[in-house]
Amino acid sequence: MKKFLVILVAIITCISAENFKVGTGVYDVTGPAGDVTMAGFARTDMLTGGIHTRLRARAFVVEASGKRVVFVCADLLAIQQGVKLKVIEKLQKKYGDLYSAKNVMLNANHTHSGPGGYAWYTLYYTYILGFSQKNFDTIVDGICEAITRAHDNVAPGRIFMAQGKLENASINRSLEAYEANIDANQHDSVDKTMTVLKFQRMDGTEIGVISWFGVHTTSVYYSHPDYGNDEGDRYTNRLISSDNKGWAERYFEMKKGTDYKKKDTFVAAFANGALGDVSPNIVGNMDGGGINDYASCAISGKKQFSKAWELYNSAMTELQPRVDYRHRYSDFSKMTIKAKYTDGLRDYKTTFGAMGISFTAGVERDGPSDLPYIKEGLYKGKYDPTHGTKIIFLETGKLPAPWTPNVLSVQLFTIGKVAVFGLPAETTTHAGRRIRLAAADELAKVGVDTLVLTSPTNAFASYVSTREEYNQQHYEGGSTLFGQWTCGAYQQLFNELAVGLANNSEVPDGPTPEDLTGQQLLLGESTYDMPPTWGNYGDVAEKMPQQVERLSVAEMVFWGANPRNTFKTNDTFFTIERKTESGWEAVKYDYDLDTAFFWQKAGGHQSHIRIMWDIPGDTVPGVYRIHHSGRAKGAWGNYTDYSGYSNEFEVIPSKSLWISHCYAQGNQIHFRLEYPGATQYDLGHSEKFVTSGKVKFTINGKRNKVYEAAPNKSKGMGYFVGHVDEKPTSIVVPEGYAQDEEGNGNSEFSTGRLK
Repeated sequence: MKKFLVILVAIITCISAENFKVGTGVYDVTGPAGDVTMAGFARTDMLTGGIHTRLRARAFVVEASGKRVVFVCADLLAIQQGVKLKVIEKLQKKYGDLYSAKNVMLNANHTHSGPGGYAWYTLYYTYILGFSQKNFDTIVDGICEAITRAHDNVAPGRIFMAQGKLENASINRSLEAYEANIDANQHDSVDKTMTVLKFQRMDGTEIGVISWFGVHTTSVYYSHPDYGNDEGDRYTNRLISSDNKGWAERYFEMKKGTDYKKKDTFVAAFANGALGDVSPNIVGNMDGGGINDYASCAISGKKQFSKAWELYNSAMTELQPRVDYRHRYSDFSKMTIKAKYTDGLRDYKTTFGAMGISFTAGVERDGPSDLPYIKEGLYKGKYDPTHGTKIIFLETGKLPAPWTPNVLSVQLFTIGKVAVFGLPAETTTHAGRRIRLAAADELAKVGVDTLVLTSPTNAFASYVSTREEYNQQHYEGGSTLFGQWTCGAYQQLFNELAVGLANNSEVPDGPTPEDLTGQQLLLGESTYDMPPTWGNYGDVAEKMPQQVERLSVAEMVFWGANPRNTFKTNDTFFTIERKTESGWEAVKYDYDLDTAFFWQKAGGHQSHIRIMWDIPGDTVPGVYRIHHSGRAKGAWGNYTDYSGYSNEFEVIPSKSLWISHCYAQGNQIHFRLEYPGATQYDLGHSEKFVTSGKVKFTINGKRNKVYEAAPNKSKGMGYFVGHVDEKPTSIVVPEGYAQDEEGNGNSEFSTGRLK
């Protein structure tokens, strides 16, 4: 019996040793939705004023071979250095030494439509007009809660990997600088590779996915028309949005039935890669192809979702359960870079942080500053020999206050055959290639051949460009802080980390970043609120119509208060509810892709909360209402929670499908059926053509005989073909006789002009 137990224990040990342990978790990190400048475009007039989609942190815990790593992707512009330090501090109070700066990697998807004011360093919060401790704490707490949920969900599991090319989703926004690279013609100007990891438990339960693809999260600039989007003013968006990557995350999680209230639910992270010179605005300057920015966001997001969904469902390469990691801090202002990573002639030093004049020009496709006479690439010289061709605009490394960080981390994870490079800056496409290449040979020694770069990670120090790109002094080069050998510094450091992994040896910890808690200028408080003159907070200011069609945009307005008064963390500012036999059921929230709310001042200290619903074509018909809740701030600083309901309204199938083409060809009748045309009020990108359903029709005035046309994809998108038994001279499609599969129909159509 004793021998049997020993064998059984050995078998169990062997089985457990052959598995990963994996866990996933997601939590809200949405900050103030009112009167706080957005981080990203450095525009003080881009103040938050509502929500398009909420911001979340998504965590993945992976353990094997006795080692554990944590990867987090958060819907933020960047993981500021203070956030990483405080996350680790909080985790260690709870878990001891299980989690540290070495094995926790925090990546931001780089949305430019989230509230700022959570950076410790002056350059990154000056244009926000102050530091928001509440926003900072919300981000730190949300990331920690996501990790806690992942920690609690850890169980034996499997990880699968897939890669593929995503075409027509990105473009190099600084092509002139990119083409200066000596080997530029050997590669595409953008990295089209998407890498996907699929996580599941041993019983086959799917628990998460990470997708890495490098592209700027800058689809959203302009406001909704209700904000008066003045012609020529690019920076009027006021809605918090996780942008194109957040759109993909939410859509993937909708497909997988994610419930954000549950601690154990499916998690989809769309992390960024070498995004520094990569734009989603492939049509033109700040144009992603949609009728408005929310539509462009949906276009870019759906492209990323579709490729990730394809790779996820076809992922067959199972990773072997091996985990390792290396991490170190370095002072980037005074590193010696070996000739191997410079010009090949001699060693050079990095230098004090500084931003060039080209930094003030902004970027052609993703937000030019429009300052007179300031253009990318025009300002090159020898202002300071340590900075090469950069003419310096701001010596951030020499200012008495900490304007930008000097001590930064580099971090390397290996999960099976996959290596994840985490670095604290926006990395250009070609800089990313060179950094990965510097570590490739060493990693190959331990069977790692799939190299993924993810940025910005763990901290934020603007950009990393190659030396050739740097010398062109476009926006990316002007924003490369530590001089022309900055990329070489990262190449050298990641090589050292890879050597440590290959040789199973440790690397130096390096200097610890300074804790700057309490050294920032604080953001001012919001002013007080007032209810409507003859009413209360939560009262209806503009009713919903009694009846609204699917495929239209419905709006209503409540009397409310500044949404900065409450963040509604892991909650919602409103629900759209459907009447059922058992009562009212919430079906939409403030984080859904087809809803939004706008905060508008209604004079003095009064506020309107405008709620919009871009009603999908598959919405269940029935009776609905909207519930809004918030918090009002009194004149003496006291807070009062409030809520209110809209009138009830009915959602009915659309009657706006229209027949754009109709012609006869022999005994065949051809129709082309289209959805209602897009408008500036849409919150997404709708399909143009109807590709399902049927078209019923009569000919030659004989309404007693009805024919039917079916979809015919061989004729093109939206075409329906039906057969008749006599020569047609006229056709009638009565109201509702042309329908998609959801029952949306047409208004009456007739024609007597047939070929």
